[in-house]
Amino acid sequence: MGHCNLTLTGHSGKVKSLCDLQNGRMASFSHDSTIKIWEIATGLCNLTLTVQSEKISSLSAVGDGRVATLSDDNTIHIWNSGTGQCDLTLTGHSKIVRSLCVFEDGRLGSGSGDKTIKIWNKVTGQCELTLTGHGGGGFFLFN
Repeated sequence: MGHCNLTLTGHSGKVKSLCDLQNGRMASFSHDSTIKIWEIATGLCNLTLTVQSEKISSLSAVGDGRVATLSDDNTIHIWNSGTGQCDLTLTGHSKIVRSLCVFEDGRLGSGSGDKTIKIWNKVTGQCELTLTGHGGGGFFLFN
């Protein structure tokens, strides 16, 4: 049987999504409208961001110590996990953003209910390419 080494507590609502920020840190998103940045070794929460939880569908690490929130309002917000500031808001999808992946070259790919995949420059926030042709309304991208 497995053994639990550490339990992280601090959210007051159901935990909806987790992601690995590397360097011994992780992020969690909860229905309590917060994103928490944790030190995995100690279980300490270093930062709490208050967000609009009803709009967030998922959380994803994007590198450089940043975390993305995928939103029901068709946007992607890129947050600095050190300062808690929103660095970028990516707009362009016309339906809920369902998935995000980071490519080897650092660009981001997002999948949406609008049946498109968009390729983003994560520095400028510009959409570089839109791929169409999916018949279904929702799909997921994997790293």
